[in-house]
Amino acid sequence: MAQEAAILDIGSSRITAMIARRGVNNTITVLGKGECEYPGYEDGEFYRPEELVNVVFKAVSAAETDANMKIRHLYIGVPGQFSVTQCKDVTMSLGKRRKVTDEDVDKLLSMGAEFEGASDLELINSQPVYFTLGDDRKLIQPVGMTAQRLSGYVSYMLAEKKFIDLFTRVAADIGIASVDFVSALLAETLFLFDAVVRDRYAVLVDIGYTVTDIAVARGDGIVRQFSFSMGGAHLTEDLHEDLSVRYSLAETLKRKIVLNLEFSPDDTYDLPIKERIMSLPATQVNDVAYARMNKLAKTINKCLGSCDLPPTTTYGLTGGGISYITGAIDYLSKKTDRQFDIVAPDIPRLNKPHLSSSVSLMDMVLGSSVPTKKKGFFAKLFER
Repeated sequence: MAQEAAILDIGSSRITAMIARRGVNNTITVLGKGECEYPGYEDGEFYRPEELVNVVFKAVSAAETDANMKIRHLYIGVPGQFSVTQCKDVTMSLGKRRKVTDEDVDKLLSMGAEFEGASDLELINSQPVYFTLGDDRKLIQPVGMTAQRLSGYVSYMLAEKKFIDLFTRVAADIGIASVDFVSALLAETLFLFDAVVRDRYAVLVDIGYTVTDIAVARGDGIVRQFSFSMGGAHLTEDLHEDLSVRYSLAETLKRKIVLNLEFSPDDTYDLPIKERIMSLPATQVNDVAYARMNKLAKTINKCLGSCDLPPTTTYGLTGGGISYITGAIDYLSKKTDRQFDIVAPDIPRLNKPHLSSSVSLMDMVLGSSVPTKKKGFFAKLFER
């Protein structure tokens, strides 16, 4: 029988539960999906955390009903704002010159898994950036090669214990037997960029509703990560305040914006309101959007300015914050002086930027892209 898995994706405006299995040609077949909007989080804190149990229950129940199965084990994605990356050089002797094994690699990764002054953090993922075998050559896969010493530059993803404790309690309250936590940002970088691209460095910018997460990836790991509270909701708020339109209308207006056209003073964006049309000057609307995009680009540049990135670096944009605004990707590329492309799951019916995090998490747990800390990764997860 095909192996199913269940994930919980904690977005900045909605929580998504998904049950899926591997399909034909290694695709993902979604068996059940549920989502629920909620107040979200900013600056590492949840708005109205007392509502989380009810929100997660609604999302999980909808997915279970859709799939006609009960979730026993849940993989919970840790958002960028609740995680940190620490990279280390780790070295071990193999005793004598011999072939490197998978067990050697696992041992090397575990050797660096101690972190001073990190009592409020918990390790959730360990990934190699590259390996070396006694010389300066950087390798992605050392298994099977002969050496006397194995070294590696390892990326360790750590989650805030308060996040883990919070969602462990939430899961228990809704009857989930057990949980594991994985880095949502790591899952996205591994899924959305292929290995050849990551070997040359890749930058993922996930712009959500209230939060933007940035990952600088190399090899199979993240070497730097950043997070700041700015996203699509901030542009909606700007339109709401600067143009004096209701917030719901501002959200509709945002999706109509076209940033790569020159408008005349007579051009308008038209919004249907009951039996009439509200017309707003296109140049005025775009000026508001440009101002927010400039702030976004400036903050992204500030984050990436501290990274020594080669010219071969690939830049990807995902998330639902601005990906659907026509011309946003071109404007962001121009203002950051970096060529961004929109990246999303290459799977039919799931190929939308706002689904990147959920689908990436599912791919990780189904494909075992990332080793977990516990044995029995493919133990039975469900009861029907």
